[in-house]
Amino acid sequence: MVYSILGIVLLISFITDVRNRRILNIVTFPAMGVGLVYYTMTLGLKGFLFSGAGLLVGFTLLLIPYLLGGMGAGDVKLLAAIGALTGTSFVLHSFFYTALIGGIIGLFLILKRMSLWKYVTSPTYAVYALMNMKGLTINKESKLTYPYGVAITFGTLCAAFLGGVV
Repeated sequence: MVYSILGIVLLISFITDVRNRRILNIVTFPAMGVGLVYYTMTLGLKGFLFSGAGLLVGFTLLLIPYLLGGMGAGDVKLLAAIGALTGTSFVLHSFFYTALIGGIIGLFLILKRMSLWKYVTSPTYAVYALMNMKGLTINKESKLTYPYGVAITFGTLCAAFLGGVV
């Protein structure tokens, strides 16, 4: 049951983040509540602590990037909801995969923004560019952003299907 709810939360959050660049409170807060209530009802105090610890760990992992302006509050609440539904160990694995996937997405976007993608896709062009050092500029005024809910969704799916590496 919990993983079905997690799947629905991830799907809705993925869609709303891609379309509107928002992860909705109406999705994340009920998911947190469901995790806390479900584990409390099935395991008592131990279940409440399991879910509560997952929620706090998920929230804490993205709090500093949020405070530094690197992501939105919805991303933080989504990882907290994942923690409430799955516990501490799973949310740590999810975070590891999320950071890895987020970094790869960010790298591709930076390469594209800097017009370096053509150098990566064509080895001959890369050698020419390195010899002449042209085309290596980036517009520093423009902020590079993307919906991080995409990385969180895929990171969580990797944790679910590939297991832990932490």
